[in-house]
Amino acid sequence: MKILVAEKIAKEGLLILEKEPLAELDVKTDMSREELLGIIGNYDALVIRSATKADRELLDAGENLKVVARAGVGLDNVDLKAASEKGIIVCNAPFGNINSVIEHAMALILAACRKLVKADNSIKSGEWNRSIKAMELKDKVVGVVGLNKIGGGVVTRLKAFGCEVIGCDPYISEKRVQDLGIRLVSLDELLASSDVISLHVPLNDETRNLIDAPQLAQMKDNVILVNTARGGIINEQALLNALESGKIGAACVDVWSEEPPKSDHIKQLIAHERTIAIPHLGASSVEAQINVSIDVAKDIVRFANEQPLEYAANIPRFDSSMMDQMRPFLRLVNIMADFVSQLADSNLNKITFTYQGDVADYCCTPISVCGLAALLDNKVEQDVNMVNASLIAENMGITIEEIKNAEPAAFANTVTIGIEGPGLRRTIVGTHFEGQPRIVRLRDYQVDFAPEEHMLVITYRDQPGMIGKIGQILGEHDINIAAMNLGRQEKLGEAMVILSLDSAVASHVVAEIGSVVDATFIKYLHLIKARPEQ
Repeated sequence: MKILVAEKIAKEGLLILEKEPLAELDVKTDMSREELLGIIGNYDALVIRSATKADRELLDAGENLKVVARAGVGLDNVDLKAASEKGIIVCNAPFGNINSVIEHAMALILAACRKLVKADNSIKSGEWNRSIKAMELKDKVVGVVGLNKIGGGVVTRLKAFGCEVIGCDPYISEKRVQDLGIRLVSLDELLASSDVISLHVPLNDETRNLIDAPQLAQMKDNVILVNTARGGIINEQALLNALESGKIGAACVDVWSEEPPKSDHIKQLIAHERTIAIPHLGASSVEAQINVSIDVAKDIVRFANEQPLEYAANIPRFDSSMMDQMRPFLRLVNIMADFVSQLADSNLNKITFTYQGDVADYCCTPISVCGLAALLDNKVEQDVNMVNASLIAENMGITIEEIKNAEPAAFANTVTIGIEGPGLRRTIVGTHFEGQPRIVRLRDYQVDFAPEEHMLVITYRDQPGMIGKIGQILGEHDINIAAMNLGRQEKLGEAMVILSLDSAVASHVVAEIGSVVDATFIKYLHLIKARPEQ
């Protein structure tokens, strides 16, 4: 796997990539846009930070790209839609710099309250001005807009200063509000009530110019406004006007709609005496840069080793606390889907994923998407993964259904995949038992076997001597049987035998066996996904 690191990341992350035996690493951090476009087609993975724009043009040029990793929290410089269409996984480090940004926001709030910049400039100019009056945070109302991990961390620290903290977030759960111990209010109430306002929301169509002239007019006089989230959330011209009119007491801004700033009104805002202006340094602690580089490097290594990614932004994923419990089901459904897709030769109209037992209590969407990708990978020419599987299924007109039943059956947890097509219906049921995936039903046959890389599935009329004939032919071709599972519904009716083999079976051997036993169905399956995990 060829990896290009196009921007500087901490050496701790580079070391992880250098040690990965499946990785071939190139670090080229001083390239022009044209140079990057010229070589990106040679790489499977791209690591960037903020300066590189992973837009549609770059993604199109990266014809072999499978992963784009941004060593940072946001993804403003990555075209997620274009990446998803091309099946490129996009990952970032959403938690690596959380503490750094929290402390940065608190530093700005305290600097504004204590008027530290004004005092510093005063004494450096030769003055001894003890008339500069600070404002205490204790008993002040502080409004936090956006109660994600960063906003929540700011809330916790503000409460330690004795503030009355109120919050606004239309997407937060009731439990999260209870855990934070704050009062949830509307944006209008927050703006009108707060002495200090701190913004912690992503930049999107909903939040662009969230704080504009009407919102600034709602605020208390001399309010302190802090933005360590994203440039564009505050209308900078409106903020400049509010500072010049005396409405806003102080503006603490770390992020800008233009980085670096070019427009005159932004330069005037930066130069204003009551603006504390920072060049986007919220995540720029030594510790944060190490953390984000480690997080994205580990995800690239996971991808190289065909393991689930922790921080992929454009595929459904479990809560990180559930990953250990759910990882075995990802492997199980991957193998099951590979198995059943090789049994079906026709087009697919519908795929149903059914979860029964304790597993049904959790979000199973990542498992379903993983299974869908494995199913379609054998049906279409393009590469299919968890990023583009749903889009490909939609374009093919395939209906996807997910059914959950928490009531336990014969096993504590089972996963069922049902596929339907013209004149076709196939069902496979699997479970995870003693650390291994097992198949416990095929069609209407009760079976019990561990999937192996080489397997042979045969159905025929049940009569004496058939197993011997199959074994004899395989032996004549030096193919060893590792395990056998036999299923039947009645004596002398149709029987199904599933053989685990030590090696592949040539097509002429399959045809010979089918002819000798008069098979109603026979298929050799090569299950690469069933190879033992390294």
